[in-house]
Amino acid sequence: MALLSTENQNQIRHTFESMTDAVKIVVFTDSSPENDCQYCEDTREIVEEVAGLSPKIVVERYDIVTEPTVATLYLIDRAPAIAIVRVGADGQTTDYGLRFYGIPSGYEFATFLEDIVMVSTGEAALSPTTRAWLSTLTKPVRLQVFVTPTCPYCPQMVQLAHKLAVASPLVRADGVEATEFPELAEKYGVYGVPRTVISAEGGEDQHIEGAVPEAKLLAALQKTAGSQLVIASH
Repeated sequence: MALLSTENQNQIRHTFESMTDAVKIVVFTDSSPENDCQYCEDTREIVEEVAGLSPKIVVERYDIVTEPTVATLYLIDRAPAIAIVRVGADGQTTDYGLRFYGIPSGYEFATFLEDIVMVSTGEAALSPTTRAWLSTLTKPVRLQVFVTPTCPYCPQMVQLAHKLAVASPLVRADGVEATEFPELAEKYGVYGVPRTVISAEGGEDQHIEGAVPEAKLLAALQKTAGSQLVIASH
């Protein structure tokens, strides 16, 4: 039985008309009984159904227990997880570091669809100031945006974090479904969403509560990773 209605499928097909290059969606599940990955199968099903709506999307499936080498390659350490990778006309792949941890349901489903198109085009709508700062990065930065499917403000932060990842090879960005990974949420003190955690080697983690404008996220990035650039006023 299809998870998406005929109307939803038609809308998604229309959205995917903006794709340019092909996209590979890599899904990771966890077969270990002790972890009881409640949403692994649901995540795989929704990804495969979405992929079936465009000839430019392919799906690869791996288990982090039985295929740890692939999980390590994609820096995946828990499941369910999704990586969205661009596949050029020459077959070369570009992994921008976009990740979803947890099923992309509720409000995050639209984020998932938009990310597929963004990865396909390789274009991220960011301000010139943000792009200028990203070009000065010399060390990796990781953003983890904690969300829940019922949070209407969360997609804004996940999309912004993912845009940064597309724009810079030194940025990784994760959308993390907080209720599916309670131990991770507890580690970072997530009591409300969205909550964004910014980490960089040698810098102090920054935590942002709520959905904030691009300039405020950039300020937190600069504080974590360091920069001499001045933020343009908006």
